[in-house]
Amino acid sequence: MKASSKLIKAALAVSTALLLAACGSSKISADGSANSLSWPKPSASTFSKSLGTFPDPSSLAQVKAGVTKDQLYYLLGRPHYNEGFIGVREWNYLFHFHTPGQGTNDVTTCQFKVLFDSGMRGQSFYWNPVDPAGATCPPGNAPAAAPTIQRYTLSGDALFTFDKYGESDILAGGRAELDQLAQNLRGFDRLNRIVVVGHTDYLGSDSYNLQLSQRRAVTVAQYLVNRGIPANLIEPRGMGESQPVKQCDETLGRQQLIACLQPNRRVEIEIDGSGVLR
Repeated sequence: MKASSKLIKAALAVSTALLLAACGSSKISADGSANSLSWPKPSASTFSKSLGTFPDPSSLAQVKAGVTKDQLYYLLGRPHYNEGFIGVREWNYLFHFHTPGQGTNDVTTCQFKVLFDSGMRGQSFYWNPVDPAGATCPPGNAPAAAPTIQRYTLSGDALFTFDKYGESDILAGGRAELDQLAQNLRGFDRLNRIVVVGHTDYLGSDSYNLQLSQRRAVTVAQYLVNRGIPANLIEPRGMGESQPVKQCDETLGRQQLIACLQPNRRVEIEIDGSGVLR
């Protein structure tokens, strides 16, 4: 009896799942098209806890007619509403995009709908703006946008006490700037790699400058790690005096020369990822 009861309960559970999976909100033709669309309420998203996700632009760009559910699941993840998987011919997503100057907190939110044909291949794709109303979705041709390297430069003189490199030598202004940078990086929807590059001017020996630049890069990298940036994504490098951005007249007095060479004493941070540095 117990075994039979378990089998009955299991059968009921499967039947219920299949019924839910077969429930769609739009009337879809065999070829995967629809004359009218019905959009779920954005707040009704289930698997993303009503928040949606930030899609990978390169993955979104690969969604084409003929895509299978397995391929779509790999590229975009599971649908964000209660469509199910078996027998269903409509998937809906809630996506966010970083759009400085547009949308709540500089984020544009859009719904994305995929309709499947009778052979369960995606054939029709639709966008619906959520916030702000009337926005272009995806904004700025986001699917075609490739990740870019963003560069953030900190003045070495504003960051560290002169000729120092330890975390205790980071000046108050430098700490504030690094704290803000870490906060921005934590807000990225994807971080692939961060390279922290230390630079010096040519005053002093080559070996000393190379060591100083490396130590400063390591300190900045560790500072970011201590504020929530994954250590495996960060690579510190020291370039010493090899990559100056300004040349100065060597006949200047020492203090004038130090001041003139200031732009060369810097830490550059190269960020490979998807997000916005404010």
